[in-house]
Amino acid sequence: MENYGQLITEGMSLGFNAIGVTRAEALPEAAARLKCWLEKGCQADMDYMTRNVEKREDIRLLVENARSVIVTLTNYYNPCKQPDQVPRIARYAYGKDYHIVVKERLRKLMGKLEGRCFVDSAPVLEHEWAKKAGLGWLGKNTLLINKVWGSFCFIGVIVTTAEFDSYSTPFENNYCGTCSRCIEACPTGALSVSQVDARKCISYNTIENKGEYPETLKKLAGGRIFGCDICQEVCPWNKMAQIHHVPEFMPDNRVMQLTAADWREMDASIFLQLFKNTPLERTGLDHLKRNILI
Repeated sequence: MENYGQLITEGMSLGFNAIGVTRAEALPEAAARLKCWLEKGCQADMDYMTRNVEKREDIRLLVENARSVIVTLTNYYNPCKQPDQVPRIARYAYGKDYHIVVKERLRKLMGKLEGRCFVDSAPVLEHEWAKKAGLGWLGKNTLLINKVWGSFCFIGVIVTTAEFDSYSTPFENNYCGTCSRCIEACPTGALSVSQVDARKCISYNTIENKGEYPETLKKLAGGRIFGCDICQEVCPWNKMAQIHHVPEFMPDNRVMQLTAADWREMDASIFLQLFKNTPLERTGLDHLKRNILI
């Protein structure tokens, strides 16, 4: 039997901003919502979302004899903004790839526990597990919102065979109320209440969409060439967002200043020099150049 309080203390010492622990079990209601979303075709061409639905529903299929799920939040908010008129990238991509940074911390937190750790890298319903672990609620923008840290947070998950002497209380409330600023602010109409249509989403089209990027959407993107923060920027719960303290997430000033001309003239060697081990590396230079509005 593992000590819940000790785990929380260790996690906070590693730099996590919030931690919760819940029992590993099936999530039939969340899986039903996922299936409905998929039936509408809202996943666009992200075919991986249609695979392993049974594992998304029951996390115990990912780790044999799983008994507990540890969920962490890592704040990545940075108030620093790029100058006007330059191609913009989402805040989460300002620094080093979060998969690398957060997973390294998760491995340290897992220590001698048996199990596996995940950072947006497996069929795991991270937002649902964060809610069950008491870390927040699902906002109308489909993101997890924490009362202290808002929504600018990375979610890390450890699925373990260990049992704990205590578990977190699930977060049952929703504090979005009648606010719908995120839905109203979305320039492409991708958002409805707690659902996003990837086919219209700026983030999907600038990062995941390997096919045609409709010019009408590109114009509405407002110069965003990698991701989009609009629904988070207008959220009242992010008005008090605090700057993160993760050195790896700090932006390179050279990247922040890149103009459209700089992007068009950039070659592979410069791109690798600026973006190695960042979220933009996987997307690739040619794809990013495609996203620039002419």
